[in-house]
Amino acid sequence: MILKLLNWQGIAGIAAALALSMLLLVQKGETHHWKKQSASFERLYRQDQEAFATTVASYRAAADQTRAADAANSRRVAIEQRTISERTSYDYETRLAAARAAAQRLRGQPETAADSGARRSASVPSLSAAPRGADQAAGESGLSRPDALTATEQAIQLDELIKWVQKQAAVDNNAPAVASPSGN
Repeated sequence: MILKLLNWQGIAGIAAALALSMLLLVQKGETHHWKKQSASFERLYRQDQEAFATTVASYRAAADQTRAADAANSRRVAIEQRTISERTSYDYETRLAAARAAAQRLRGQPETAADSGARRSASVPSLSAAPRGADQAAGESGLSRPDALTATEQAIQLDELIKWVQKQAAVDNNAPAVASPSGN
């Protein structure tokens, strides 16, 4: 009986309404699905941003630690180099003073013929007849006493310079900055 009341247009309207209802249900399901996907993507995005922020903070902290370690290492190297320079300077002055003192003690000894001509032109103390170390070569070469003292002073200077360069080259610029057990 209802079919008699409905014609083909009514049936088409009901079918269209049912199809639209189905489409609406499908659309609601899709909307719900994409809302869940959107929340999931948003969560992933926030996790990615947090991971990025953590990574940046870690790199900055590592860079700060590296800068601090480099500064400490730089201070350590500077202190080691300054200590080497001071020790070398002290050793140089000590050896030079000893050579000059030895030359001063020998001033009263009689001059040789080679020393007399040089002695008139410059007042420089002479060396002993049996010198040791760097000044021995100067005494053996037959130089006048003033020239021998000058040669001895230069030999001491070069010897200490060589020692200084070797010690400076031995300083490890890349070693971690830790206090050495010897107290240096």
